[in-house]
Amino acid sequence: MSANDIRNIYCIGRNYRLHALELGNAVPPSPMVFTKPTHALAPMNGNIVELPNGVGEIHFELEIVLRIGRDYEPGIHADEIISGMTLGLDLTLRDVQSKIKAKGEPWLPAKGFKGSAPLGAWIDYPGQAGIEQQTFTLIRSGQEAQRGQAADMIFDIATLIEFIGTNYGLGAGDIIYTGTPAGVAALADGDTLEAFWGEQKLGSCIVKFV
Repeated sequence: MSANDIRNIYCIGRNYRLHALELGNAVPPSPMVFTKPTHALAPMNGNIVELPNGVGEIHFELEIVLRIGRDYEPGIHADEIISGMTLGLDLTLRDVQSKIKAKGEPWLPAKGFKGSAPLGAWIDYPGQAGIEQQTFTLIRSGQEAQRGQAADMIFDIATLIEFIGTNYGLGAGDIIYTGTPAGVAALADGDTLEAFWGEQKLGSCIVKFV
């Protein structure tokens, strides 16, 4: 799937308990869904990802990303609708987000800027049982920054599919960022980010502030 084939980008906030707590946020009673525009997409193929400078801290958030291959229907099993997976970064203007959260304003300025949704290479989806057994990690300039496992999600993949499909709709070409584990932190100019699914590297990029 190329960037041109992607329709809607759904993202889940606070889906790992420790991540919610590290930012001082309450654990939500139901999935917290927000979206990013498709202009936020960027590849993770060893390329440079240009990010805005002078707007405060930009945090990395590594996430499992699901690709939807068919229209959602009530009662459909998650494994029937997901056609692939990868790892992606939900980059966040944290200082901007803190200000707009205090005002009760939408998150778009903090979450939807250009380059805020880098994506790795797509691989086969192993099913919910298989995906929960594997760990995923983010290596930042040679050091492990994040490690997570889908089994630790507050709302599992089946719940996310049903919730998004029922409330907003899901169809072929949609993707879902499923939330990030603990360990998020501010990026520095020149950081190299590498995303691993087990031992398999699905993507990498170099951060450049412009």
